[in-house]
Parts: sequence; structure tokens; C-alpha cells
Amino acid sequence: MKLAYFCKMSTETKEETFTLEEILTSLKTVHRLILWNDDVNTFDHVIHCMMKYLDYSENQAEKIAWEVHNKGKCAVLEGSFTEMEVYRKILQQEGLTVSVD
Repeated sequence: MKLAYFCKMSTETKEETFTLEEILTSLKTVHRLILWNDDVNTFDHVIHCMMKYLDYSENQAEKIAWEVHNKGKCAVLEGSFTEMEVYRKILQQEGLTVSVD
């Protein structure tokens, strides 16, 4: 089963579809924003984004960057599904690979 919602972005309409499993998953009370390792983003860019958008100190952001580099991923934020989706979209616009768990 797929559900769709429409989001008005300037003069264009964007449609996103979700499976029933995705919707049921979104009902959990606590979700995590996961930052994934990739071959595109530099340490400096990751650190910059963690500081700018998630309000981490430079030291905390460096630790996150190293964990992503060494372990392949890192949970960088916890909260409601809606909140995590907002941050996911922001960080994706910066070119980072992120998902909500």
C-alpha cells in the first residue's frame, strides 16, 4: 500500500510516496538521524555541517566525522520523526548521505 502527500515548493509540486511499513515506522516515538560514510564529502564539510546545522562543537563534530569514517555510519541526532525528516532534508541538500531510523 502506498500513500502520497504533496508539498508545495515555490511554484512546483513535489510528490513523495511512502509504504505502509515506512508510515508505521514513523509512529515510533524516538527516531535517529544516521549519517553515512561516502566517498564524496570531506571531513571539513562534514564537520562544518554538524556545527552549523546540529550545533555541535568542533571537537564533537570531529568525533562524529571519525566515527562515520571508521564505522561507516553514526547516529547524530534523536527526536521525533518529523524533526529528523527536517534535518535529513537539510543535510541532504548539503550533499551528506543521511537517513532516518
